[in-house]
Amino acid sequence: MAEKEKVTSLNPFNQWRTVILLSLTLGLAPFVPEPHIWGKIKWVAGGAVGMKLIDWGDLIFHGFPWLMFLRLAFLEVKKKLSAA
Repeated sequence: MAEKEKVTSLNPFNQWRTVILLSLTLGLAPFVPEPHIWGKIKWVAGGAVGMKLIDWGDLIFHGFPWLMFLRLAFLEVKKKLSAA
């Protein structure tokens, strides 16, 4: 393994375990009555009428783990395609 790959793999944001844990906990909390991120996405899809700054911050806060998940998935696919 190259030195750069070794250092990169030690970063917790590049480990599936960390990203999945964050996505399932912080990304979905609170769970009742529906995941918070889902409610925010529906609100934005509906035109974001009445959203305040705190709501946008909340969307970013709960959406960040999912963005990390998508980023890691993209990097994995890219690595597999470049190896082939």
